[in-house]
Amino acid sequence: MPFGFINRVSSAASLRSALDVSAARTRAIGDRVAKASLNNGDGFALAATSAESPEGAKPGPPVDLEGEMVSLADEQLRYEATAKLLEKTYSTIRLSLRDR
Repeated sequence: MPFGFINRVSSAASLRSALDVSAARTRAIGDRVAKASLNNGDGFALAATSAESPEGAKPGPPVDLEGEMVSLADEQLRYEATAKLLEKTYSTIRLSLRDR
């Protein structure tokens, strides 16, 4: 099978790219939530060691945890929808190749 065939006959490349972007957004949201938890001392962070004094840590900008959780849920829905579209695209390609 020639290279690039699937990308020429379907939107698989753009869907795979969208999955990568969605995964990166999810990691970014998780990172912001983790850093907010660490700065606020909500119990999610590990205890500070002697080398890491809480007084020396610079507080970051305030993070709206509720807003971040909503963003995370939205991103999860987008990821799942894109994954289903990619699965359907591959299924269609398999079916068309099998019928030939």
